Amino acid sequence: MIAGLAGRTDQALREVWLAARAHGYHAGMLALSARSAHASVDELIEHCAAVAATIPLVGFTQTAVGGISVPEDFWTRFARIENVIAVKLAPFDRYKTLAAVRGTVAAGAQDKVTLYTGNDDHIVLDSLTPYRVMRDGQPVTVRTCSGTGASGPAPPYSCSSAAIAAVASGTVDVELLAMDSKVTDCTAAVFDVLNRFAGVIPGCYEVLRRQGLLQGTWCLDPNEKLSPGQADLITRVANDHPELVDDAFVAANLDRWLTA
Repeated sequence: MIAGLAGRTDQALREVWLAARAHGYHAGMLALSARSAHASVDELIEHCAAVAATIPLVGFTQTAVGGISVPEDFWTRFARIENVIAVKLAPFDRYKTLAAVRGTVAAGAQDKVTLYTGNDDHIVLDSLTPYRVMRDGQPVTVRTCSGTGASGPAPPYSCSSAAIAAVASGTVDVELLAMDSKVTDCTAAVFDVLNRFAGVIPGCYEVLRRQGLLQGTWCLDPNEKLSPGQADLITRVANDHPELVDDAFVAANLDRWLTA
């Protein structure tokens, strides 16, 4: 189990205590908030190292949800922290994704740090792509794992299993390439890309509500609601891409899950 951690060092450490000591979480995914935007790389690494000293750490930065953009040097130094075990790459930017991959390889940490893709606009191709970068004059090949999952349109297991099978066989079918655009279409609706992700949380909740896993789409912030037209978009992508909808799977297991 991976807990989300945020805030300044003192807050993040309190969250570690709550997650690991009180609830048994195995690792923490650390978000660098917008409040850190003016911090130096030295300060950011000091913050990350302090948290990693208390729990295995997963790095995470996504500007779409309040994170900050960091340079390649940050990723090199971050990957060298002893208790860093993974990075979720979700900048929605090919150049920044490559910078994080290069930084991890420059640290010699590609066998220690698992790279998960959270680039929802490119997630299938991310899972298929061999990232080949140079270190000390030699090519190093790195692959990412799929690190994004939501029930409903674009179920993660179908995309991930197909990508894994393609990588193992060394053959990528054109239909698998086409799946990338379909998954992107689905995530655009659920995550409310048209409104700069304003309805991302209620969008996920709406899918779960329709499947009977939630009773509503209420959020901690009462003003955080589905954007106008977002529900119709979710309906549209479900109808357009029925092969990516897992409603039948959820329905077959719903009673067992809700009574477990």
